[in-house]
Amino acid sequence: MSVALFVTCLADTLSPNVGRATVSVLEGVGIELAFPEEQTCCGQMHFNAGYRSEARALAHRFVDVFDGYDAIVTPSGSCAAHVRAHLPELAGTGRETAERTWELSHFLVEHGHGERIHSGFRGSVAYHPTCHSLRLLRLGDRPVSLLGAVRGVDLVELPDADECCGFGGTFAVKNADVSAAMLDAKIDNVLASGAEAVCACDSSCLMHIGGGLRRRGSQVQALHIAEVLAR
Repeated sequence: MSVALFVTCLADTLSPNVGRATVSVLEGVGIELAFPEEQTCCGQMHFNAGYRSEARALAHRFVDVFDGYDAIVTPSGSCAAHVRAHLPELAGTGRETAERTWELSHFLVEHGHGERIHSGFRGSVAYHPTCHSLRLLRLGDRPVSLLGAVRGVDLVELPDADECCGFGGTFAVKNADVSAAMLDAKIDNVLASGAEAVCACDSSCLMHIGGGLRRRGSQVQALHIAEVLAR
């Protein structure tokens, strides 16, 4: 199987450690990974902001760049959700590409790689199911099953786990007060869980949550699932 990494803008610019961890996890289970250097943004931000012509151009580029790969794997639930849900409409011919695009935990579980992951992570972890992974990708318990299989991980319950953290891309900028209130509620629940780390499948939400934790002076880590699985 030929597998390409779609690293995403956020991992490329702000969270390169997540990209490296994703590579480590995939290569660790025997995947020979390719990285098409021509890749750019998938167009999610443009689409959500109403710039459909720009989103359409990026959708066509995505199809061209990732043509020929059996699977396209990304460490972003939101980007995977955009590609799977909107690429066929935007690119016209992108349905097959959309169906070959997977969020990391989804790919690992559905292709039977979960039991081949050997992580040295130790500590208590609360899992936050981000909105796109929960409501569009419908990942269900796949990420939790991967985390639960890691020896040394103590999975703890996150109160009101399915509530949004308040990020929502440009929502956090356009509706800052509402976003901040939602984040406060999420941070309260993370701290109430007693976890040493909060984990999710989206760097964007983790950036938001991590910032809230730091402002409160908390030592709780905000970690991408790839970072837990690769440790």
